[in-house]
Amino acid sequence: MASSVLLMGALFLSSMVVFAFPDDVRAEHTGTTRHYSFDIRMANVSRLCATKSILTVNGEFPGPRIVAREGDRVVVKVTNLAQYNVTIHWHGVRQLRSGWADGPAYVTQCPIQTGHNYVYNFTVVGQRGTLFWHAHVSWLRATLYGPIIILPKLGVPYPFAKPYKEVPIIFGEWWKADTEAIISQALQTGGGPNVSDAYTINGLPGPLYNCSAKDTFKLKVKPGKTYLLRLINAAVNDELFFSIANHSVTVIEVDAVYVKPFDAETILISPGQTTNVLLHAKPTYPNATFFMMARPYATGSGTFDNSTVAAVLEYRKPHSSSAAGFDKNLPLYKPTLPAFNDTSSAANFTSKLRSLATALFPANVPQTVDRRFFFTVGLGTRPCPKNQTCQGPNGTKFAAAVNNISFVSPTTALLQAHFTGRSNGVYTPDFPVVPLMPFNYTGAPPNNTMVSNGTKLVVLPFNTSVELVMQDTSVLGAESHPLHLHGYNFFVVGQGFGNYDPVNDPAKFNLVDPVERNTIGVPASGWVAIRFLADNPGVWLMHCHIEAHMSWGLRMGWLVLNGRLPNQKLPLPPSDLPKC
Repeated sequence: MASSVLLMGALFLSSMVVFAFPDDVRAEHTGTTRHYSFDIRMANVSRLCATKSILTVNGEFPGPRIVAREGDRVVVKVTNLAQYNVTIHWHGVRQLRSGWADGPAYVTQCPIQTGHNYVYNFTVVGQRGTLFWHAHVSWLRATLYGPIIILPKLGVPYPFAKPYKEVPIIFGEWWKADTEAIISQALQTGGGPNVSDAYTINGLPGPLYNCSAKDTFKLKVKPGKTYLLRLINAAVNDELFFSIANHSVTVIEVDAVYVKPFDAETILISPGQTTNVLLHAKPTYPNATFFMMARPYATGSGTFDNSTVAAVLEYRKPHSSSAAGFDKNLPLYKPTLPAFNDTSSAANFTSKLRSLATALFPANVPQTVDRRFFFTVGLGTRPCPKNQTCQGPNGTKFAAAVNNISFVSPTTALLQAHFTGRSNGVYTPDFPVVPLMPFNYTGAPPNNTMVSNGTKLVVLPFNTSVELVMQDTSVLGAESHPLHLHGYNFFVVGQGFGNYDPVNDPAKFNLVDPVERNTIGVPASGWVAIRFLADNPGVWLMHCHIEAHMSWGLRMGWLVLNGRLPNQKLPLPPSDLPKC
């Protein structure tokens, strides 16, 4: 039954391209409570000439979309019918005073065990645009993901002309093998995990992969119409360049925050990021079809899936007598994508992102700073256990760290330990605010690449304004790292290449209209500076959204204390909070 559901889903995705929102969504009022049921279960899916059993929500791959308006409450009952313990993270949702619903395993909750359920309950506050949900334990998010679409409040228009249709475009990765076995083996041997066999668009690999022509997403458009494409990078380990042949797009939103519109022929989108663009279909029938393609942007020295995923943009013939109105015999054009290591193209795109910064959609950048932090982010090593052969650098195991601390996942949820006052033995509140051993971060790496291990948090009083500079390192190769902060948006006030200069670089910070995000790529051999106001009590994970790096320990946590007023405190945990 599940297989047939997924087959129908694949056929739907390859033939049905655009959707208008259902009448019940358009008619409802702001403040509505929206209920969803997520049943986590296994289902057989065929891709790349092979069938395997994957984790799904309600038998769908990709999973169902969550649709809400700004101000709505979202209630999702997640029932785990699979053999894996799971959690769901609502990526980019601010979770104001609803930290118990954030979802990262052993941070805000223990995983939902097989046969149990948990109700995620949160309100969407001050956000509109595109986000997504995904599993947040081990590598289960390889197939457990889906879109979150946040509509403006009723009566509040988009700050651009309303599009004719809206289309989610979700990038993913596909392995023929079991991804849990892949990461388990990598952590045991200490080597890099096997790379994916394909990228996907809306779950489909497309015609450039073996026996995948039938598994191709097709975007079918009418000449002269404007389409809102909701781009989501749900890939596990890769940043991606995306382009549509013979078309440019207008970027109008990232991470559910409007930006000053600008035109682009190529989009850079990192794992964990979302980008909304307007596609203006050609005014007249073009007598051609066009590839929409994505391929990786990869800067490290390790291996990666250097393949390309393609979908097809088709135009409906005007006054066509055929039922479909599409001609399959037209010439097919391909876009030119940047080289996989084209950092200048990546930097050129990100430098154009600016907040809208209007009266209706202001950029509330903290103008003063209470606490400053400097974090190094990058790779490292840990010793190989005795009587074992390891496949990392020079016989070690790969590791990753922030300020040379590789995060050790606890066996008790951090938020629960904090809330009950039982943190002893679970975490320590002494994460280093600067690197303990400074070096030339983008120059010759130090001889000792070993990392320290620990479960350490930064503790912040409520309403602390924070400036954080994150510096990439050249240890085991300079590499771009997309860092995601849970529970907060932040403003990207500065970025550059080389080592951060604390004397001269702050003078160049943009404190007027910097882009506001929840995930930012720390440039390869470079740095990025962010600011945020710690106005959301709870324990909030910050981590690299390249899953291999997070598995190696590139993560840390912020503990934001309660404020004095009742509306500044974290509520009691729900009664059905999963136990460890």
